[in-house]
Amino acid sequence: MTRYRATHFLVALAAVLSATCNKEDLLENADAGPDAGACTPGLAEGCAQGLVCEETSYGDPACFAPVVVRGRVFDLSTDAGIEGARVVARDANGAALGPVAVSGADGSYALTVPARRTDEQGTVEGAALTLRVDATSYQSYPGSFRPAMPIALSGAKGENELTIQNSSTDVGLIPLPGGASGLGAISGNVPGGKGALVVAEGGAALTGVADLEGGYTIFNVPAGAYGLRAYMGGAQYEPIQVDVPAGADVTHADFTASSAAPVTVSGSVNIVNAPGGSKTSVVLVVEATFNESFARGEVPPGLRAGDVTGAFEVSGVPDGKYVVLAAFENDGLVRDPDTSIAGTQIVHIEVSGAGKNIGTSFKVTEALAVKGPGADAPEAVSGTPTFSWADDSSEDAYRVVVYDSFGTLVWQDDSLGKVTGQQWVELAYGGPALEPGMIYQWRATSLKSGVPISMTEDLRGLFSLVP
Repeated sequence: MTRYRATHFLVALAAVLSATCNKEDLLENADAGPDAGACTPGLAEGCAQGLVCEETSYGDPACFAPVVVRGRVFDLSTDAGIEGARVVARDANGAALGPVAVSGADGSYALTVPARRTDEQGTVEGAALTLRVDATSYQSYPGSFRPAMPIALSGAKGENELTIQNSSTDVGLIPLPGGASGLGAISGNVPGGKGALVVAEGGAALTGVADLEGGYTIFNVPAGAYGLRAYMGGAQYEPIQVDVPAGADVTHADFTASSAAPVTVSGSVNIVNAPGGSKTSVVLVVEATFNESFARGEVPPGLRAGDVTGAFEVSGVPDGKYVVLAAFENDGLVRDPDTSIAGTQIVHIEVSGAGKNIGTSFKVTEALAVKGPGADAPEAVSGTPTFSWADDSSEDAYRVVVYDSFGTLVWQDDSLGKVTGQQWVELAYGGPALEPGMIYQWRATSLKSGVPISMTEDLRGLFSLVP
């Protein structure tokens, strides 16, 4: 069963079929409620029982059968359902789409999410969402290098309820080493902060995300004093201080809005030696969450600039310390890893009441394409994995590393010299035994005279060992 579940979680997104709810039943139910346009999206009033008010692409809001995301939260190492997991749906910008769902004893959950409709039959517009999942004794999802898998709303089908349920709605979590002994929690509210990232700093940074009503919970908090900040584009919140006794759940850690206005962070990107890509993105990572091993961290909703070809601006940035990352997403590009030239260093900034220009132009270059495992999505492998990536014709050596999901370097190999006459380079894993159920990432870097010149992308190369 463990084998099945790990494979089920890691397979690429299953194809989904477009469907609409039963027209006759929908119209019959709609007649029992208000006329189209008489309801208000996001409010319970105005629709007959069992229906929800939704935006439409053809006119006023109207009442339709709800769209519900259903799935299961489970332990990746045992397949056991996880009770009490907190599940929040987020849109492409990181904003929360609905209230939180809490998983039951078997790990199952149900999330009602808003969905724009394209016709009177209630056909769902082809949007996508992602999930944030937190639970006691487990690493949060997404986390470390694990990206959140997109869930297509266009696959919703049913009559009284349009259901989305597939491999991407089942989420496997990785147990924390040592479990939850002595760990507590912090919960509260961020007013108007749907999807806000809440960061608790006190030793290692811990995070939670606010739901549609602004409610948040940070799990697995060791005893100690913490400074809490809430981050989201276009808003400012006053920081707060919290003391957490061993094993205690601290509640009512509520934020208040600040009168200070958020500002704009600007800069530029220089894309070089990249025939396969011409546009990239820039994100602001909260510095306290930044992981040096992975060169990534958590991005608050709204703190991203997309389709960047040169100059960029990220507006609505609240006060705080950030790491500015270019080419962070899978777009065929990577931050140029050659630290011997300008514009390749990772940039840390502090925003405090005024706009900020990063003062340098990021150099971005073409990434080394990944053949596998984990070319496009996390992948299950059996036995000893063999890593394969596109040859860099300018290299004279390669470095390959493998990390586990907690940031531990599991294996590094610098023995592979220059490769000629091959499209793909291959190297078999030669490190210690891998743990079934753990998520790993491998990365390859090409070297010239010992200096990095390109590498595989930040979010590719994810795999798990299946026994």
